[in-house]
Amino acid sequence: MPSSTDPESISPDLLGRRLLFSFSGKWARNRLLKSSTAEYMASFSASDSGSRGIPSAELVNLYRRWGEGDIGVIITGNIMIDPQHLVSAGDPIIPIDAPFEGLRFERFSKIALEAKRHGSLIIAQLCHPGRQTPVYLQPFPIGASDIRVSGGSFGADFGKPREAKREDISYIVEGFAHAAVYAERAGFDGIQLQAAHGHLLSQFLSPRTNKRQDNYGGSIKNRMKLISEIRKAISERVAETFIVGIKINAVEFQESAFNLEETVQLCIELEKMRFDFVELSGGTYEDWTIGRKQVTSIPQHEGFFLEYGRIYSERMERTKVYVTGGYRSVKGMIRAVQEVDGIGLARPLCQEPHLCSHIMSGSVETAPPIKIDTENFHLTSVAALMQMQHLGKGLQPVDLGSERDTNRLYKAILDHERTRSELFTEQRAALLEGLDAEQNITKLARDLALRVLLSTEHKNAFEIRAA
Repeated sequence: MPSSTDPESISPDLLGRRLLFSFSGKWARNRLLKSSTAEYMASFSASDSGSRGIPSAELVNLYRRWGEGDIGVIITGNIMIDPQHLVSAGDPIIPIDAPFEGLRFERFSKIALEAKRHGSLIIAQLCHPGRQTPVYLQPFPIGASDIRVSGGSFGADFGKPREAKREDISYIVEGFAHAAVYAERAGFDGIQLQAAHGHLLSQFLSPRTNKRQDNYGGSIKNRMKLISEIRKAISERVAETFIVGIKINAVEFQESAFNLEETVQLCIELEKMRFDFVELSGGTYEDWTIGRKQVTSIPQHEGFFLEYGRIYSERMERTKVYVTGGYRSVKGMIRAVQEVDGIGLARPLCQEPHLCSHIMSGSVETAPPIKIDTENFHLTSVAALMQMQHLGKGLQPVDLGSERDTNRLYKAILDHERTRSELFTEQRAALLEGLDAEQNITKLARDLALRVLLSTEHKNAFEIRAA
């Protein structure tokens, strides 16, 4: 457990301390982690699922930029394990039958090489969306139970899932295991199981989405059974030095889906399974804002989920604990690593890929300030996507701290809407005229974020170059 020190009297050196992952024996160079980001920079074909999910050269370049930034651990965006079950068009994919050769393997290998070239660890986040796959991609999804996504931050249409059968579960276990081996062969230092944000593994964990009557439902140990089987299958196929981590929804505690007794058991079981680290985050497709505005006990409201990180950190001896979400100031980060082992950053690293270098050198006290509403999930999602596209193309990302560039972002969103004649109907125009400027931008950003989720048009949505 991290030791306590006064953050007002210490330097960023605390964040620069190395971190040992006890089970794999590997070291992270510092306590900063790049959390998963949705980049949408892989191939997609509506008719040929076998050609889906090949990383682009721009995605390789994006990870090269992050690899130059002194980040301790770099975690990729969601890598799907099944081309028939995607979060979005443009997701990278490692299919269950993917060979260890060819363009797909070469691109994943290049991502690993560039990300770790300067000393960072590179971790592939593996995911199955379960019920959270848009209906146009998969009208017949599977889930822990047959509970459909309701509402949704994106307002997307999701099909009613069927409960996963035993043969589905076996196939899923094999898919995760193969993807882990594939990542190891491609040069990644490890993998992270995506068991947060409402995806399939999270659906099995949560009693809200797991109503099964078999040995995969009921008690917390049963609801962890799929994760346990995946972890076992991976351990049988990769080297002991290969890192295996997991991402968990901290908000399950806030909403009382897990009681304290179950939380303790979850910690015990994850450590028994020899997970090197657990990353705590929050939000689902039904509500991405869960756990963010409600936090009041954190100084300066930094660290949305730190109070839940304490629960894990106090009960885990060897598995390391990271908390992601809301960190902007160096002091806030220092406070956090006195209670957990490390902190995750995502959107600040889209604005400034070398932020961790600046933090380590002591040249900055905060992430670059931005002029858009940081609580507006949809607008910040569109902005981060634009910045990652710029980085992948070798450009400077649009500066959201600049009034000029922020206005250009707003204008680009509005112009993009107005050029889509098939969507910009008279009724829609009337609706927009009835909104004030801030509501207007918020609604357009929300709608654009939805289309980013549902299509490949994001690749050409914006072309803003910082002068």
